Amino acid sequence: MKKLNNLKLILSALAVGFTLASCTKGFEAKNQNPYNQTSLDPGLLFTNAEFSQGIGSYEGEQTITQQTVNGYDLSATEGFNFNKNNDNFNNGRWNAEYGTPLKNLEQLLFTLKGDATHANLNNMVRILRVYCYMTLVDNYGDVPYSQAGKAYTANILNPAYDKSSAIYADMYNELHTAVPALSTSSEYVGADIFFGGTAGNVTTQVTEWKRFGYSLMLRLGMRYTKVDPAKAQSIAQEAFAGGVMQSNADNVYIAYNTVQTNGTTGGLRTTNPYYYYIAQPFATQLTSTNDPRTKYIMGVYTNPNVVNGTQPDTVTSHQFGFPVGYDNISVANAPGYRGKNVNIGFNYSQPNYNVFFSATAPFFIITYAQTSLLLAEAAYRGWITGGSTDAQYYAAGVRAAMDDFKLYPNTTPIPLATENSYLAQASVVYSPANALKLINTQYWIASFSNGPESWANVRRSGYPALSPNLYNNLLNGDFVHRMAYPTAEASSNAANYQAAVASMGGSDNLTARVFWDK
Repeated sequence: MKKLNNLKLILSALAVGFTLASCTKGFEAKNQNPYNQTSLDPGLLFTNAEFSQGIGSYEGEQTITQQTVNGYDLSATEGFNFNKNNDNFNNGRWNAEYGTPLKNLEQLLFTLKGDATHANLNNMVRILRVYCYMTLVDNYGDVPYSQAGKAYTANILNPAYDKSSAIYADMYNELHTAVPALSTSSEYVGADIFFGGTAGNVTTQVTEWKRFGYSLMLRLGMRYTKVDPAKAQSIAQEAFAGGVMQSNADNVYIAYNTVQTNGTTGGLRTTNPYYYYIAQPFATQLTSTNDPRTKYIMGVYTNPNVVNGTQPDTVTSHQFGFPVGYDNISVANAPGYRGKNVNIGFNYSQPNYNVFFSATAPFFIITYAQTSLLLAEAAYRGWITGGSTDAQYYAAGVRAAMDDFKLYPNTTPIPLATENSYLAQASVVYSPANALKLINTQYWIASFSNGPESWANVRRSGYPALSPNLYNNLLNGDFVHRMAYPTAEASSNAANYQAAVASMGGSDNLTARVFWDK
């Protein structure tokens, strides 16, 4: 009887086993959500990285370079106009690059490694990655680089900071190898929003990306002007020989529409517009030379807090910039104080929200105008030969910057005759005696929409020769030379943060300098 019971138990166990086996056969496949995404087109990651460029704030770099200003000192608005270290603005640029763009680009580098079918995409990723890290180094100095973006691929949650000079050296190497490796024999990247799309072709795309890469190399090389002129010359020559931008058709920019709007102008347009003004040095540069771009950049509103859908007064002689280093109280003591507006705010020129600061204004990453002006300086220094003269590059750069306004809403093209008349003025016409001042002042204007580049070139070149902001003694009469690291780094990545601060001179302040800013 006992044996019979044991046999029954064995048979029952076998039955259960057979049942479980039949139930678990194909278990994994049967229990997969058919709507779950199990793979991702790398092109979509690249599109996202491209489109996510440019998020920043005109209270950041453009305020440091005295182009725009928030005149209201109201705690949360304290920032560079008041020589204050405000994490709101330090954090913004850091997150703008380490957020979506670099997360996607680093993931793509990992995913595409050794994949010959995506050779061109891989090289485009490397070029755009250089642009992102260059912005970070120029703004902060030493930053995470070799270990950045590897939380998923290498489980590195607290990346070390690399020396800024070492990052620059590696970025050059990346461009040196990635740009010439682009090939018409490799794939066409339809997901590329700069030079791709459904109607494009690989020959045009590769040509444009090579011009982008070599123009970026020229920009990188010129950063060495003060610290290593020989290296600056060598890299500029390589970029020039490789083939930089030839016209505005080569511009790298992001176009926006009423659905996907320009985030860099959003805060100004939608939150207390009466806080924001064109800074006096920038306004004076434009108005004193009767610059035809003035009406597209600034205007005077009847009610400074009602700007959307309102046409400002854009007559050049009516434009006056808000003085740098004053707040909403102390401005009453500024020389030439223009008083308060009858409604709200002050009687100074505000951003033109219908054109340059509109929701659909483009964001320029690198342009033919900037490239031509850098070539003008390189030619003036005798670093490149065999092309145009420094005077010709200068004129081409100024005209190209004016022609960029064709891409803005509510504009008409600036006539060539008007451009020529502007270039013929005594304070604008090219002169070898004032070459560096003229070239880099125009670069300041041409880079207005791209704050990091405008600020970097002012520090590199020393032009325009801006007066220090003397709002208080926090900077001891100096300029802001870098952004401080976000406060979150000091707590979440403490050891590496402290090592970086020590490497930068021992203090995470606004007057420390990145390696090329001497």
